[in-house]
Amino acid sequence: MQVRFGTIIHALAVSALLLFGATPAVAGKTQNIVLIVSDGLRWQEIFTGADRTLLNEKEGGSWLAEADLRKRYWRDDVDARRAVLFPFLWGTVAKQGQIYGNQLKGSVAHVTNGKAYSYPGYNEMCTGYPNDAIDSNAFGPNPNPTVFEWLNKFDEFHGKVAIYGTWNVYDNIFNRSRSGLVMQTGWVLPQKAHETPRDALLRELYETTTRFDEEDVDNSLLQIPLLDYVKTGLPRVLFVGYGETDNWAHQGRYDLVLDSAHRMDHFVHQLWDTMQAMPQYHGTTTFIITTDHGRGSGLTEWKEHGVEEKGSENIWIAVLGPDTAPLGERAHVGPVTQAQIAATVAAFVGKDYHHDVPQAALPIAGMLSAVSK
Repeated sequence: MQVRFGTIIHALAVSALLLFGATPAVAGKTQNIVLIVSDGLRWQEIFTGADRTLLNEKEGGSWLAEADLRKRYWRDDVDARRAVLFPFLWGTVAKQGQIYGNQLKGSVAHVTNGKAYSYPGYNEMCTGYPNDAIDSNAFGPNPNPTVFEWLNKFDEFHGKVAIYGTWNVYDNIFNRSRSGLVMQTGWVLPQKAHETPRDALLRELYETTTRFDEEDVDNSLLQIPLLDYVKTGLPRVLFVGYGETDNWAHQGRYDLVLDSAHRMDHFVHQLWDTMQAMPQYHGTTTFIITTDHGRGSGLTEWKEHGVEEKGSENIWIAVLGPDTAPLGERAHVGPVTQAQIAATVAAFVGKDYHHDVPQAALPIAGMLSAVSK
């Protein structure tokens, strides 16, 4: 009777953990984890595609002719419209994985940092908790170790944890000097002892391309060394940050927001296909795809974000991998938070981040459904 009672208590405890968002750190099939962020990309575009009211020069600041822009990204059916903008997200991730954050269907994903802009968002998603002291993108080196720095301390991951991002502020967010992570950020290319002609061409492009933003390299220029590193460095834990979707929104260029979002989807697809074609990653890799903050809505506030722009706290989170049940677009679930991402990253590779960092939010149990069964 004692054995049966103990078994019942254990089962109830596991059920409670799953119900309230925790999941035991049980290793599944995932051996490699990739967290991908498209900066400032709204949930509205993810779930409903292009906004018809912004497909013009007056409200959307578009340089492309309205008829051409509509032909490229507008479809009357919402499912077709979002799929033409994000073919990989809706053609693969939504069919084989999960997507959270469609507020029109009762799925809420949001930040908890109370700021709704970049540095506070990256800190929250990568440490598992907000830090009120981080009140500027120019805050400086992050005093809080991220889950990436934490994972790098394990023997099986040491030296195989990398940060690749377009924004040079990632140097501070991930505290380059303290963390010891492999990093490539902004317009700086790491020096190589022996450069190939391809390396030399890439360096020339970095040095001669006219810079729209001194802090942020173009997404396409990041993608080349990123894919090269994956093939040669064989990372186990990887962060990828793409910045263009935020940059063009701040400039009021909705046409280029859509172009950047569409190409980001292609870059994620390209990274997925590259990794799945390699025996080290095939069938053992999970992607989490998200954003650092939302934006305002309407005809003007879509350009900005922060506490003054209502709705900027709302985000979206997608996941694809062998340990995630293919439940597609989640409805009437949650809410889930940005703070849960850090522990979810660790849980996919069998590590209990919340145990060591109790202030961190618990993992998103629904994403780990195949692990926790």
